[in-house]
Amino acid sequence: MLSVTAVWRNWGRTESVNPAEVVTPRDTDEVADVVARARTNGVTVKAVGSGHSFSAIAIAPEIQLDMSGQRGLVAVDTATGRATLRAGTTLREIPGLLAPYGLAMANLGDVDAQTISGATSTGTHGTGLRHGGISTQITAVQLVTGKGDVRTVDTSEPQLLSAAALGLGALGVITEVTLQCVPAFTLRAQEGPEQVNDVIDSFLEKVALHDHYEFYWFPHTGFALTKTNTRLPPDTPRSGPGVVRRLIDDEVVSNGLFRATCEVGARFPAAVPRINSLAGNALSARTYTDTSTKVFVSPRRVRFREMEYAIPLDRVPQALNEVRDMINRRGFWVSFPIEVRAAAADDLMLSTASGRDSGYVAVHRYHADPVDGYFDEVERIMADHGGRPHWGKMHTRDARHLRSVYPRFGEFLSVREDLDPDRVFVNPYLASVLGD
Repeated sequence: MLSVTAVWRNWGRTESVNPAEVVTPRDTDEVADVVARARTNGVTVKAVGSGHSFSAIAIAPEIQLDMSGQRGLVAVDTATGRATLRAGTTLREIPGLLAPYGLAMANLGDVDAQTISGATSTGTHGTGLRHGGISTQITAVQLVTGKGDVRTVDTSEPQLLSAAALGLGALGVITEVTLQCVPAFTLRAQEGPEQVNDVIDSFLEKVALHDHYEFYWFPHTGFALTKTNTRLPPDTPRSGPGVVRRLIDDEVVSNGLFRATCEVGARFPAAVPRINSLAGNALSARTYTDTSTKVFVSPRRVRFREMEYAIPLDRVPQALNEVRDMINRRGFWVSFPIEVRAAAADDLMLSTASGRDSGYVAVHRYHADPVDGYFDEVERIMADHGGRPHWGKMHTRDARHLRSVYPRFGEFLSVREDLDPDRVFVNPYLASVLGD
């Protein structure tokens, strides 16, 4: 159960820590034992998954719980479509676990390296105005509270579930997650370049019209790559580019070639506009049909830093135009595209879409790019539009700001006071965003 400590780094290399102790629990009882011991000794515990958060939310200075030893399917209720998974199960593993039962997750983002507990605890989401983030699919969680108790929170306690389904790791160590799944389905994906002015102007119309819609704008160009996914029955024939073409598009072009151009941009920043223009002109349309997971998820092998904000949906066009003007005015050279998505309002206390249909604006920097004021300037614009930062991505907001944009912030703190009165699960990030 114990392992040798070493420096832990997240995937984006934005955060690192050398925990005093690392524990890889095999089951819930071992998690409870660790938490009880930590509480007695006055030290803190933090569970970590795949390390795919760019913020410091997973930093564990004292006891780090490595949840990789708790993976797999616990149970499936085919009558209700609910599946219970161990907390360390990755999103990448879930489709194979659900397939024998004819089930799938209702929606996903484009990265599947995260654990189910890490993804839901940080508010990971996909796109689609008829769908919420992954946490909205949760019908129950089993967690070990700060008192060392094992507790199951389900739909019989709706207020508590609305906190625990997206709890930032502040309420307890999640050991099992129950998801409301849907019958397996396929997606028809239509991708292609369009003029960015037209894309921004039509964004609100497109997200209302289509099942799943998003776009990527290449700064310094007039191009955006749009992606429209339409849900279809599971027996819809697969179609579109073959395996070799998809491999070339997704690995050689989207990862290998893109990494090379980012390297050039990092060394010669003034070349970025020309590089982006060439990339935009090289974009071509494609349409294909495949299982939902294979369409939702794309390989992401180019390392980067990321910040993302959720703003009221109707504010997206204005905010994007302000970001475009700011990039030109400040002279930033930005090699990574800006990603724009949407999600339905939900009733989770700390969801970025809590109480409002939301648009998401994500900005990125290649990991080798110098740190400049780009993220700071985008953050200022998003904050002016009532923005809520993604909990797992880089930002500088603290409890004072977050209380002003989350109407149920105080309710969450009350739940925390009940489940973790001694702050066994606190770390510097939580102390900042929750106000301790």
